[in-house]
Amino acid sequence: MGRVFVVELDGRSYRCKFCRTHFALPGDLVSRSFHCRHGKAYLFNNAVSSFRVNITVGALEERLMLSGMHTVADIFCCCCGQIVGWKYEVAHEKTQKYKEGKFVLERGRIVNEIDFSSEVYIDTRPSMSDDEDA
Repeated sequence: MGRVFVVELDGRSYRCKFCRTHFALPGDLVSRSFHCRHGKAYLFNNAVSSFRVNITVGALEERLMLSGMHTVADIFCCCCGQIVGWKYEVAHEKTQKYKEGKFVLERGRIVNEIDFSSEVYIDTRPSMSDDEDA
């Protein structure tokens, strides 16, 4: 199969919840009002798969969604193999054509994180003093 090369995006990015692989930039976010079988989802103009890394695009299939019939392909994290969303290839209704070529990432499978190299971690959880017993 070969070695997997992963692209790291600069600054804040949307990443895999399971392995933190970078997927998309906030500037590519089109809509937060999408839904999937498992809850909320986000629509992006681009994802790192444009470079054929970080996301693997699966086989095309016809899928009936709330907005009508679409030809889509599931997208997978290249590092951990989790399904993280889908890519719209063809929208069969004129009103849905704007989705073609765009990516949907399921909110429950991604995290929105900033660049950790410049971040300072501060523990904000309440802690007990020596006088308190648990």
